[in-house]
Amino acid sequence: MASLTLSQIEKTLGTTPILRGIDLDVTDGELVVLVGPSGCGKSTLLRTIAGLELPDRGTVKIGERDVTHLAPRERDVAMVFQSYALYPHLSVRENLAFGLRLRGETSEAISARIADVAQSLGLEKLLERLPKQLSGGQRQRVAMGRAIARRPSLFLFDEPLSNLDAALRGEVRVEIKKLHAKLGATMVYVTHDQVEAMTLADKLVVLRAGRVEQIGPPLEVYKHPASRFVASFLGTPGMGFLPARAGGGRVKAEGVDVALPDGLAAHEGDVVLGVRPHDVRLLPNKTKGALQLTVDVVEAMGFEAYAHGHIGGKPFVARLEGDAQTGVRPGDVVGLDVEADGVHLFDPKSEVALTAPPARTKGAA
Repeated sequence: MASLTLSQIEKTLGTTPILRGIDLDVTDGELVVLVGPSGCGKSTLLRTIAGLELPDRGTVKIGERDVTHLAPRERDVAMVFQSYALYPHLSVRENLAFGLRLRGETSEAISARIADVAQSLGLEKLLERLPKQLSGGQRQRVAMGRAIARRPSLFLFDEPLSNLDAALRGEVRVEIKKLHAKLGATMVYVTHDQVEAMTLADKLVVLRAGRVEQIGPPLEVYKHPASRFVASFLGTPGMGFLPARAGGGRVKAEGVDVALPDGLAAHEGDVVLGVRPHDVRLLPNKTKGALQLTVDVVEAMGFEAYAHGHIGGKPFVARLEGDAQTGVRPGDVVGLDVEADGVHLFDPKSEVALTAPPARTKGAA
């Protein structure tokens, strides 16, 4: 396996900038997930690593080799696509063997490699089937197996689970995590699905409009978002944002009176208060709390529920647990307490977090 280093990668299509000076270091054996909304440049960046796109500026290094201008076949990378990209007229065995034959491997080596890959991915009973005889999850495992069989320096995944239903996505996601642990492989994984991003990544890279918005371990990025964009993108349901004014160790607005924790208490002036649905607690018997939520809809999920409503005219969502799931009705005004470490403040103009997070931020690598 090998490390990956991207330095000042830029790419423009026509007059539209797609990548704007991307710097990124992926260490040997690390699983890095590129996440962001559609159009943020994550797939273009992955294709640039693979050699399917050439950057207008910047360098791509795999290990100690500068591969910026090398053809894809010279980079020793394997890519798993969203569309599986299997040969429909070849059996699973033949699909797994195809790349190895092109590289001139012996029949004995190919057989041994296929047996190992099939055992790792649970494909032993499927080797003689054609792709059309497989489920979506099985096809994706074959696509991964074909990449693994090559034993490349670097694995690239381009939204490989987006064609699968929710249950299959969960199963294959676990398989990818197990596979990474077993192989110790260097992987770069692209997704717009934040659940995939949070559960798979050793390191998370949040992209926005062709720039790196934040880099860090998933939980650090989630708990300490560097900007309102990162805070809004990660988390389901998303963080609620309330315009307010800080002063005297508190932040106040209509329906808002929150005590600031020590790290934020010094802030004065206009702010945007951010609170996640999971960081509030419903007070009993409609007691007045730090937040006053007017409930519009209660969304029951089984093990928990979400109260969708508004505070001071701004939308807000609160998680309900236990008896609170049945005790809250549309039209109720309920008091909520906020966990001390669940308070986030953002600058109303720049939208940057008003405390520096431990995770690295814009421009970091």
